[in-house]
Amino acid sequence: MKRFISLMMSALLVLGLCAVASAEASDTVTITALNGSGEAVELSVPRDPQRIAILDMASLDILDSLGLSDRVVGSAGTTLDYLQHVVTDENVVNLGTIKEADMEAVMACEPDIIFIGGRLSASYDALSEIAPVVYLSTDSELGVVESVRKNATTIASIFGLEAQVEEKMAGFADRISALQEISKDKTAIVGLVTSGGFNVLGNDGRCTLIGREVGFNNIGVDANIDTSTHGNEASFEFVVEKNPDYIFVMDRDAAIATEGAKLAQEIVENELVMGTDAYKNGNIVYLAHPAVWYTAEGGITALDIMLQDLETELAAA
Repeated sequence: MKRFISLMMSALLVLGLCAVASAEASDTVTITALNGSGEAVELSVPRDPQRIAILDMASLDILDSLGLSDRVVGSAGTTLDYLQHVVTDENVVNLGTIKEADMEAVMACEPDIIFIGGRLSASYDALSEIAPVVYLSTDSELGVVESVRKNATTIASIFGLEAQVEEKMAGFADRISALQEISKDKTAIVGLVTSGGFNVLGNDGRCTLIGREVGFNNIGVDANIDTSTHGNEASFEFVVEKNPDYIFVMDRDAAIATEGAKLAQEIVENELVMGTDAYKNGNIVYLAHPAVWYTAEGGITALDIMLQDLETELAAA
């Protein structure tokens, strides 16, 4: 009898230990994200975290779309209208900017998880001392739409909300197809205006939605030239020489609210550019929400707004 009781107690102990181990295992989720060097790595993060620190507006956009913004305890500042209800909440601590985190504020808000973008990749290791850091980005090879889908799925998996992602992404493919009908056989230069100058962008960084997915033939730069940060400076003689059907312009100064900066239209619509087919045909497109294109690409609402900017202008052209 004593042996039977002893065996039973041993069995119960084993079962108890297994239950504890199972509970501990279920407390985390393994995802694929980037490390500070931009390399894909497997990362263990808390399952269904309750306290979220945000230092990336695309990630905040996705979390908000999934109905999780009430868990944000600290956030970088932003001027984006659709995220003001989060960053201005009196219960949300200001954590600095998407380029420079206030490390003390991040630590003080005691997050379970931290989201960052590429501008803070150099702070990855330091932030990881506070909580697991989820660093996601837009992959220009994959494309903006599929990057949004992939990143939204990654974030949703942390909270068990994967089923919501396809619902949130519904309609984007049809909208892209409609824009492709307009871009068919059309050439374009995609430019960024900054500090009074004009830089051309390729299909490897900012605004790649226009060339890669919407389908304009981007003739502004050679495919092998890196333009991923702010593009490459170009003369307006170059624009005239290329004579594209369309010119797309993203006003960086407006995006970051540079004081005293000239409007992009004042810089672009000079005598030289007025001689191009794009100008003569009314096909210079100023992206209406430059802050979204420049600081928030990769979010679900951001993608909707970016497509609206193109749909509004191209439908009227």
